Amino acid sequence: MSATHTLSWSDELLLGDPRTDHTHQEFIDLVNATTAAAADQKLGVYRQLVQHTIEHFAQEERWMLACGIQPDFCHFGQHASVLQVMQEVERRALNGEVEYIGSMIEALVEWFPSHASGMDAGLVSYLQEKGYDTATETFKEGATADSAALPSCGHAPDQPCA
Repeated sequence: MSATHTLSWSDELLLGDPRTDHTHQEFIDLVNATTAAAADQKLGVYRQLVQHTIEHFAQEERWMLACGIQPDFCHFGQHASVLQVMQEVERRALNGEVEYIGSMIEALVEWFPSHASGMDAGLVSYLQEKGYDTATETFKEGATADSAALPSCGHAPDQPCA
């Protein structure tokens, strides 16, 4: 297994929300399983990764919408971009061009740590400040809809996120 095509779970990736952390561990496990898969199994494992990522992103997006974050917020856009490329790689691999899977995994290995420690960490902090419980997908008693500023998109707070 190439080190450039794997991710390692570490305390640096812990965000303090058990559901998010579990989902991220599963994502890392599937990235690594795709890398480790035998050539004749790689597409099947990659397809599991794509399905997991669809569910992973949908979960975070449900939480954002529940907390009043609009669908044009940057986090949604990043999810859409990553998923679009992953699904195109899947489509091409189903047509016999399996060589793109390795490149996609390499890109995910490069992208994921910064996404998790940036956008996802900001989202977890925001959800916690809002009083949103990801386990039940409900607000804790006494939580109010406007109790927190939007999480950052990685730029100055006075710049729009779109």
